[in-house]
Amino acid sequence: MLEAILSFLGGSVFRMVWGEVSAYFTRKQEHAQEVERMRLQAELDQAAHSRQMESVRLQAEMQVQVVRVQGEAAVDALEAEGWLEAVKSTGRQIGLLWVDAWNAAIRPALATWGVFMLTANEFGLLAGPLTDGTQSVIYAALGIFVADRSLGKRGK
Repeated sequence: MLEAILSFLGGSVFRMVWGEVSAYFTRKQEHAQEVERMRLQAELDQAAHSRQMESVRLQAEMQVQVVRVQGEAAVDALEAEGWLEAVKSTGRQIGLLWVDAWNAAIRPALATWGVFMLTANEFGLLAGPLTDGTQSVIYAALGIFVADRSLGKRGK
């Protein structure tokens, strides 16, 4: 009888202990898998967040570039319009004979001086090279003179 009881308990206890040990290792393995899955999910979320932040940064930079280009285009348009108005106003007569005569003579005189200075500089007849300021004045005078004559021919 004792043998039967031991056999019964031995078989039952062994199955119970084996079941608990097996369940312990199964839960431990599932827990490790869950921790690994959570770690991988966190890495994926971090990578997705980094990509999204980079995308937002690039979009912001592109928007800044668009605004900058639009601003530069607006400034260029205003400068061109201002230049055109300045050129148009050079040929206007104000009614004083000596002022109108001066305005009529100064543009051709400046243009002639500019052509002479550029030619002399090109052939090395000047003591040194023309400064940037002198070149700017020459090109502005030539631009106004040529533009005024060109616009005048077109009736503008």
